[in-house]
Amino acid sequence: MRPHGIRKCLLVVLNLLATASVGLTSTGCDTHAQPPAASTAEVPATAPAPAPASQSTDPKAFTTTGPIVADQQADIAAERPGRIASINVQIGDRVKAGQLLASLDDRLLRSQYESQKAHIASAQAQVHEWESEEETAKSDLRRATLMRDQKIVSEETWEHAKYRVDETIAEVNRYHQEEAAAEADLTTAGLQLEQSRVVAPFAGVVGRSSVRPSQEVKAGDVLFWVTAEAPLRVLFTVPESAMAVFARGKPLDLTTADYPGQHQAAHILRVSPVVDPASGSVQVIGAVDHPAAWLKPGMSMQIRLAP
Repeated sequence: MRPHGIRKCLLVVLNLLATASVGLTSTGCDTHAQPPAASTAEVPATAPAPAPASQSTDPKAFTTTGPIVADQQADIAAERPGRIASINVQIGDRVKAGQLLASLDDRLLRSQYESQKAHIASAQAQVHEWESEEETAKSDLRRATLMRDQKIVSEETWEHAKYRVDETIAEVNRYHQEEAAAEADLTTAGLQLEQSRVVAPFAGVVGRSSVRPSQEVKAGDVLFWVTAEAPLRVLFTVPESAMAVFARGKPLDLTTADYPGQHQAAHILRVSPVVDPASGSVQVIGAVDHPAAWLKPGMSMQIRLAP
């Protein structure tokens, strides 16, 4: 490189160093970057959402829901295995206590029942016959004893009379035992016959039916569900904070969306003395006063204290 070119390069470098020195002098020694000024167009921070309005804490204004249930409800199950022979009721039928709902085929059981009755009658006849034989044998033994004492008959003849008495007593006892066994079998057959009849345990209405003709069932299979129509109860829970106002005897007002404008009166029948620690609630049972015709077990009701 020529000397003139070298000098030109040095001058450029010196000019650059001088410019940098001026910049440092104007900014001072603080090497930390200054934050930029906030823009006047920046969107302000979002204001916090308002807290939701708290629900009423007045226990008297508490409303809950619960089902209507009958005081008596029962699943009616088969008591023995067998085949359905007849169905006497349908869903919705009103029944009385002891009314026949369905029956199982009991022809074989009836045959066994009648056979055991005949067996008992035969055993009783044998008992009477052998009891007569026993009296005769005892009379013969008394005569044989007198004649033996008078040396009229031999000891062998007396022993024969004695054996005859023992034989008749044994036969009487055997037929008595046979009669007792036949009576036990008759009782068993009678019980099985009774189990062939599926009956209503109380007066009410047939709510469900799960049986069909000629169906084979096992012991324990549920065939019907029967519910009483009265008295009716309403079951619900209230929080521990409202427990004091939901006291026994307090009047209740029941409503349902299915029948707008209809109100059903009730009153608190029982309040559980125990608070469920998991939910902090108390179980309450209400009694329905003079249930309306539209009120049916299983309905869901809105429940509040009556004003």
